Amino acid sequence: MTDTTHAKRLVAASLLGALLLLLSACSKVTQENYDKLTMGMKYSEVVELLGEPNNCKELMQIKQCVWGNASKEDELSISINFIGNNVVLFSSTGLQ
Repeated sequence: MTDTTHAKRLVAASLLGALLLLLSACSKVTQENYDKLTMGMKYSEVVELLGEPNNCKELMQIKQCVWGNASKEDELSISINFIGNNVVLFSSTGLQ
């Protein structure tokens, strides 16, 4: 591998690392935002507070959405259930 190729890969890896750090620092999945959630909040209000969810599932008029990564125990996440576009239940993982 030439020195130029090695230098380009090093720069690309550094930029990727910086981008990932920036994205993680901008996460809206925080204890402060979790504390702002209230029963009855509209879906649009939650999206304004937390941003778009990572995923949502709907079953029998109950919509469950997750912000963050609930599939990993060491990751931060907020799960919210909506009925009729209103919050009826919410919980978090990894927040302090």
